[in-house]
Amino acid sequence: MTIRLYDTSARQIRDFVPLTPGCVSIYLCGATVQAAPHIGHIRSGLNFDILRRWFAYRGYDVTFVRNVTDIDDKIITKSADQGRPWWAIGYENERAFNEGYTALGCLPPTYEPRATGHITEMVEMMRTLIERGHAYEADGNVYFDVRSFPGYLELSNQELDNLQQPSSGGETGKRDPRDFALWKAAKPGEPTWETPWGPGRPGWHLECSAMAHKYLGSAFDIHGGGLDLIFPHHENEIAQAKAYGDEFARYWLHNAWVTMSGEKMSKSLGNSVLVSEMVKRWRPIVLRYYLGTPHYRSMIEYSEESLREAESAFARIEGFVQRVVELAGGVVEPSAEVPPAFAEAMDDDLGVPQALAVVHTTVRQGNSALAADDKEAAVARLAEVRAMLGVLGLDPLDEQWAAANDGGEDLHGVVDTLVRMVLDQREAARARKDWTTADAIRDQLGQSGLIIEDSPQGPRWSIAPR
Repeated sequence: MTIRLYDTSARQIRDFVPLTPGCVSIYLCGATVQAAPHIGHIRSGLNFDILRRWFAYRGYDVTFVRNVTDIDDKIITKSADQGRPWWAIGYENERAFNEGYTALGCLPPTYEPRATGHITEMVEMMRTLIERGHAYEADGNVYFDVRSFPGYLELSNQELDNLQQPSSGGETGKRDPRDFALWKAAKPGEPTWETPWGPGRPGWHLECSAMAHKYLGSAFDIHGGGLDLIFPHHENEIAQAKAYGDEFARYWLHNAWVTMSGEKMSKSLGNSVLVSEMVKRWRPIVLRYYLGTPHYRSMIEYSEESLREAESAFARIEGFVQRVVELAGGVVEPSAEVPPAFAEAMDDDLGVPQALAVVHTTVRQGNSALAADDKEAAVARLAEVRAMLGVLGLDPLDEQWAAANDGGEDLHGVVDTLVRMVLDQREAARARKDWTTADAIRDQLGQSGLIIEDSPQGPRWSIAPR
């Protein structure tokens, strides 16, 4: 068994060999909390949640760090615009992100450090970089000298002479316009922390190198994030961390975007779809299926139609699960192992689409067993399906989803009672061979959004996908 992953830095799929046998360390660039999350933000956390689950299934002890950037230019700008403290905006949106992660079934990280809680580590890193000639102070700012680090831009495969480094106002005193800020000098009205070079606040890139070092050490296995972070963020992280003396990440994984009309979903473009609104319109488990089942390196073009297709596809899986549970008269435990074809797909650069095809094939086999009244085979297929869905975080019988449905149990019971009364009338019509009335009742239920299925155990109902 070898897990193989596409390493952005190598530009190829590589066998994963952990630094420490049996253990895997992952650092994921998490939320910048200037606004509530859209589904593009949550996709990254969800993709790496599936990666983490697969490593755990394969027997690894996983340390998963996902940071929070709670201070940056955009948060400060929003603070000024809204007349609210920067930390209040950050905390409000941090909670919104965590609610989004939880709603879509992401496991909590091992550690979730905030940037502002690690100023001491950043100061220590800057001091060492200055001493080694990789950074310098100017007008209260501290900059990284990109020409001092020969490996700069190897991740993004750019030429330094053609580079235009993104920058913001107040970055004065640079020796080279391509140098990037490790620390930004204080401005009136902005939050500041004291350093040997004067008061100020962190640059965006420094925080991740400092936190990765603190929680994962000088070398760790995997660094992840969205494609848009390759440059400048991850490129600058590598430069400052390696110049500091760390080996840093050995593999770089990047997930693709959720797009709308061909453009990356973005707050600045005004085309974002907030998670808090989406979960009101779609079941969270369906959103997880929609965002988590495409390959993590493929773009997702958002549309209502594609979400409805995802809902229908998951309903077929869920319907099979419910039917077998009813037939078995109780919960069917997941298999100890997933089918070999599923494992082979997941080992191959987290091939979730191919793995999901195995799920659907197994569901079809299980439905055939149900049609043939082969209870033993149907139960065996459900055990396999549950094992596979568990790895993907999509098992509808898992307690995380069962708990999410608890709030609707009372209403479900009321609806079930009412529907059963109507179905009893339909059964009575069928018993007296009044097929016209029986069909009319079924059609009326269908028009109200219910699916009626006749089974050997009697009629059962479910809500039709939209």
